[in-house]
Amino acid sequence: MTLAEILSRLDLDAAGNQPFSLRAGHVTVTVYSPEPLRSQLKTYFRDVIVPADRTALTVRLLPGQSLPFEPDWSDWRRETGKSGRKDAIFDLGDARLVRKVRSGVTFVQSSDIAIALGPLEENESTAINFINTQILNKCLREGWQLAHAAAVTDGNRTLAISGLSGGGKSTSILRMMDLESTRFLSNDRVLIKQGNPPRALGIPKHPRINPGTILGNPRLTHMLTKERVAELKSLPASELWELEEKYDLMVPEVYGPKKLQLKGPLTDFWVLNWSRQSDTPTSISPVSLPDRPDLLAAIMKSPGPFHQHSDGSFEPNGSQPDPEAYLEALSGVTVCEVCGRVDFDALALKGKALFDG
Repeated sequence: MTLAEILSRLDLDAAGNQPFSLRAGHVTVTVYSPEPLRSQLKTYFRDVIVPADRTALTVRLLPGQSLPFEPDWSDWRRETGKSGRKDAIFDLGDARLVRKVRSGVTFVQSSDIAIALGPLEENESTAINFINTQILNKCLREGWQLAHAAAVTDGNRTLAISGLSGGGKSTSILRMMDLESTRFLSNDRVLIKQGNPPRALGIPKHPRINPGTILGNPRLTHMLTKERVAELKSLPASELWELEEKYDLMVPEVYGPKKLQLKGPLTDFWVLNWSRQSDTPTSISPVSLPDRPDLLAAIMKSPGPFHQHSDGSFEPNGSQPDPEAYLEALSGVTVCEVCGRVDFDALALKGKALFDG
């Protein structure tokens, strides 16, 4: 079955005729969606909603619809350290079909078509991620590199923080948000590009944080009930650190309406290489990134199954990012390694010194 045949079997008009548009940096996305999902998404993206733009990328969300045939799916190979089935793909030549294995949400992705099908109302975060994926796709085709990082900016200096999964980058970056001058740029995905100075671009995705992050910051404890706080405080520290229980932190609601800025000059990059088992005081030391492939690996992020290159080809299954492209993008950025024991208070003080300086 071809892309044209699939489109002819879908009710594209069911997405409605009242789109809304959102913008991240120089990229605008127009979203067509029926209610109630439309209103839910407008609420989520309310701080980046902009007037309609004829040059915008277009996303159509079709809750409850499905493909007219069942593809012979191939599992998408996950990155090192990740286990379990997450995504499956089926290539049509001029398009790629992607399915989220757990939820059953399915996507039709091509150079000018982005459609999501299935139980979208029950998986709002999946719809949000798909919208943001279109921003990532466009920027990657323009030569940006995708970093697995969180970041804050004051408009003159931008600090990005990477680390292994569960290394504490979300907790670290939210502690930096307590500084008066900083604004939120990204929690998990940062696009970087060489320039004078180098540039950083975030996507409009609010942090999804675990209870350990919430308990470690008095500003956030209202996100949990008193009963849940008491339960969590009774857990061993190691168990709390590993607990996966996601909560959406809406940045403007917690930090204020002027604490969101999705772009900035990239000046500093910290890589968390600390340990909960260490007794050594937390330290931050500059490194030569070309000499530290282990730290570079913590920064690089595969674009994933949705990415379509500028020549029309899709990202190959199992492909790895190009280290040289990241080294070029980070040229001129001060990269530091964070070592010693995990100490968010110490890291926050070093962040304050960085932005005050």
